[in-house]
Amino acid sequence: MPKYMIERELPGAGKLSSSELQEISQKSCTVLEELGPHIQWLNSFVTDDKVYCLYIAPDEAMVRRHAEMGGFPVNAISQVRTVIDPTTAEPVAS
Repeated sequence: MPKYMIERELPGAGKLSSSELQEISQKSCTVLEELGPHIQWLNSFVTDDKVYCLYIAPDEAMVRRHAEMGGFPVNAISQVRTVIDPTTAEPVAS
């Protein structure tokens, strides 16, 4: 199933308290339960003014539906085509 990176502009995101982040996370999980097993939240990265969320979903429409139901902003959705890390630099064994 495809993975999607969602960019959410949220001024002051980096200053959100633990309890505020917990509340947002709980809301997201509640919506995910309502939507069923076809969408999964993997993790999110919080920066000063944005949150980047990684989801597995059948399509972009499902990701947008989650955002609408949860009241979450969506500024961009990009399908992840591949993942690289330091091991990508290693030679491939023949």
